[in-house]
Amino acid sequence: MDDGGRESGHLMLITPERVFYGGLLGRPRERCSGAINIYVAIKGGLTLEVEGTPAEQGELVVVLPNLRHTIVSDYRSVICVLIEPETVCGGVLEVLANRLSGTEGQFFAARLRAAYEQLQRQACAGDIDSAAFDIMCFGEALPPRALDPRVLRAIEQICRFSGDPVTAASCAEQAGLSSSRFLHLFKQETDISFRSFRAWKRARHLLHFANQDLNLAHLAQEIGYPDSTHFSHSIRRFYGLKPRAIFSGSRDLAIYDGSGAGNSAWTQEAG
Repeated sequence: MDDGGRESGHLMLITPERVFYGGLLGRPRERCSGAINIYVAIKGGLTLEVEGTPAEQGELVVVLPNLRHTIVSDYRSVICVLIEPETVCGGVLEVLANRLSGTEGQFFAARLRAAYEQLQRQACAGDIDSAAFDIMCFGEALPPRALDPRVLRAIEQICRFSGDPVTAASCAEQAGLSSSRFLHLFKQETDISFRSFRAWKRARHLLHFANQDLNLAHLAQEIGYPDSTHFSHSIRRFYGLKPRAIFSGSRDLAIYDGSGAGNSAWTQEAG
């Protein structure tokens, strides 16, 4: 962990299938994440407004994927856990959301705060699989989803962020399917369209660089955005903040990459 992250307590653990964030929330603006968002108040409470539903208040609130919402915290920082929906069995996230929003909510809020404290105490880098992450956060591993190999191969290409942009046509050709058949298969397997999935993963990839001093125009091009305007609009839609605001508020953020090799001591403690 860098000195700034150690002093502020702001941190983010990123794995290919999960994110654990403890840091500044930013100004309350509408956002729409492609993952399930589990927000926990570090102090005080939270107010959640989801499009078309009454405002909800509590120390822990849950937003299912692809729902426009606004989150406000009594305290300037918040804990947020993201789970990628295509990585768990269908219906699991809805069951988890009901548990977190029900009588067990206080227990899970305390558990997630304890996980945050653990991550502050112990620098975390290396290989952290989803099971270890889930056990740390929820006390049990969420059952993984078995995806069609053709869809899984397309997802791996989308998340590589190198070389030529990944298109539905190129994925369909590799899968030996027509474009229309591939798009149908992709949505059937992941519950989201290919285009929306790719847009979210592109915006999610930004998180890896949030505490770095980078030229945003160059970063946008490297991630795969056609231009800076598209980049700014997309990031604001997903996170409720412009890219420059995200980078400005993340200067003291310690970022852990959980997709590296080895870190059995951490995973044993997490379990």
